[in-house]
Amino acid sequence: MKKIFSIISLLIILTGCSKQQARKPISQTDGNFIKESIERNKKLVADEEKLIDSIIKKDTLEGYIASSKGYWYKYITKIEEDTDSPVKGDIAYFDYEINDINNTVIYSKEELKTQQYVVDKQNIMMGLRDGIKLMKKGETVTFLFPSHMGFGYHGDENRINSNEPLICTVILKDIKKDTIQ
Repeated sequence: MKKIFSIISLLIILTGCSKQQARKPISQTDGNFIKESIERNKKLVADEEKLIDSIIKKDTLEGYIASSKGYWYKYITKIEEDTDSPVKGDIAYFDYEINDINNTVIYSKEELKTQQYVVDKQNIMMGLRDGIKLMKKGETVTFLFPSHMGFGYHGDENRINSNEPLICTVILKDIKKDTIQ
């Protein structure tokens, strides 16, 4: 009986150690989809940047600033005093309005109400996440966001369409400093 058990055990071990061939993929791609997607996105960004550039050129009264993150902004109300901007962990209280690229209101500030945002610890629109950190308490800034800095490909599944560039005017009402740092 022990001999049979030993032989069965040996067969199991040998069978388990045999090399198995990796399965071949059922379908293969040549990378064209990725290349085409990259080209579509490059064209989308270029088209949106041309549109935003035309808005900036029409606005002769204000000087827009190009951010390093790929959006533009101008100060409506600028605080010249050396005061703090929100940093990670601070709570920013702000009002804002979202307009389409033709400056038609999508969401009014009354509708959106005052927002409470824990800086870099809550999920909000990518452009606002960065833009709020540029502001000081009391400032009003208008941001021109290409769609990838706004709601991107999905839109907001309500009023903001897919790949829609946005104009957001933000009023930073207050900053509560993070005391836990």
